Amino acid sequence: MDKDFDIVCLSHLRWDFVYQRPQHLLSRCAQERRVLFIEEPVLTDGESAWRVTPRSDNLTVAVPGLSSADFNGNQDAVVAGMIDRLFAEQRISRYVLWYYTPMAVALTRHLMPVASVYDCMDELSAFAGASPIIRLREAELFESADIVFTGGQSLYESKRRLHGNVHVFPSSVDVAHFGQARERTDEPADQARIPGPRLGFFGVIDERLDRELIDGVAAARPDWQFVMLGPVVKIDPSQLPRRPNIHYLGAKHYTDLPSYLAGWDVALLPFARNESTRFISPTKTPEYLAAGCPVVSTSIRDVVRPYGEMRLVHIADTVDAFVSAAEQAMRTDRAALQARVDAFLDGNSWDATWARMRTVIESKIGSNAPARLVEATSPSSELASSPLRDSRS
Repeated sequence: MDKDFDIVCLSHLRWDFVYQRPQHLLSRCAQERRVLFIEEPVLTDGESAWRVTPRSDNLTVAVPGLSSADFNGNQDAVVAGMIDRLFAEQRISRYVLWYYTPMAVALTRHLMPVASVYDCMDELSAFAGASPIIRLREAELFESADIVFTGGQSLYESKRRLHGNVHVFPSSVDVAHFGQARERTDEPADQARIPGPRLGFFGVIDERLDRELIDGVAAARPDWQFVMLGPVVKIDPSQLPRRPNIHYLGAKHYTDLPSYLAGWDVALLPFARNESTRFISPTKTPEYLAAGCPVVSTSIRDVVRPYGEMRLVHIADTVDAFVSAAEQAMRTDRAALQARVDAFLDGNSWDATWARMRTVIESKIGSNAPARLVEATSPSSELASSPLRDSRS
C-alpha cells in the first residue's frame, strides 16, 4: 500500500474551537505523517497573508488573513492562489485533500492530490446561516472526491446513493480520557459552588439545542441545577433560557471535561428535533457514557439507535417525559450501567477509527496510482511534474 503522502485538510471548524472529530482524527494522523489544517479566512488590517502556526512536529494550522479588499472581493480566487504559495513554502508535493466543508472545493479545483476525502460529519446545509450554494458545492465535491466518510448512520443512509465509495465511521471515544471522571474527586471551582443534583451538558450552544425544553425542565424542577458548558454561537445569548438553576460556565478545555463530568448526576443531550439535527450523531454520547454518567436525550435518530434501543440512554422529548427520564436516570445503578457501557464501547476508539480510515485511503491511493501516473507523465504538458497542476479544469 502507498503510505508516502501528507494530509491537507480544509475545514469550516477552527482547530482551537471545540475539540471534536477533526481534532481527534487528524491529531492521530499527525503521529504518522504531516498534516496541514487550513481554516476559513479571517479579516486582517494589513495585506493578505497566511498565519501559519505549528501545533506539533507534524501538525500545522494555517489561516488565510485577507485584507478588506480581498475579503469582500473575489475571495475564493485569492485564497486559491495563496494555497499555491503555501504549498510551495511548506514543500507539499504529494498529498491527500481532506474536506470538512464542501465550500472549499472552490479553492482546490486546480490541485492534483493523490486522493481526496470528504469526511461528512454534519448536514451543513441545514445549519443556521448556511450558504445558499452549499448544496451545489457538495454535489461538486461528490463528483470529485475519491472517498466519502460519514460521521453517523443517518448521514450514511442519506449520502450513500450520491457516491460509489461511502463508508460510515460513527463517533468514537477516548475511553481512558473520559473514564477519569469515574474516579475524580476534585471539583472545578466554578462548578463547586453549584449545589446538586447537577444535570450537565457540554458542547456548542447553538440553534440545535431545544431551549424551550431546557427552560421547561428547569422550571419544573427548580431544585435541580443545570450546568451548561460550551461557547454560544450563531444565536443571541439573550435568547438562552435564564433561571437561577441554569448555569452557563463557558467553553472548557477538552482536558478539563472529565473533572466536570465527575460532578454530574445526569448528562444531557437536549437537542431540538428539526432539520439542523436530523442527521447529527453527537460525539458526546459515548463520551458521557465512558465517563460513567447516566444520559437523557431527545429522540435524535443516531442516539435512539443504538444507544436508546440498548437502554444505555434514556429517551424523552416533552418536559414531563424529560423530567421523568431524568428522575429514572438519577436512580440508575451506576456500577451496572458502567459494566454494560464498557462492554458496548469495547474496541470503540479514535485510534481504531483512524486505523480503518487510513486503510481505506491507502487502498484507494494504490488503485489510483496507474491512472495518475499516466496523467503525470503525459508529454502534453510541460507542467506535468508540478504537484499543483490543474487536473480538473
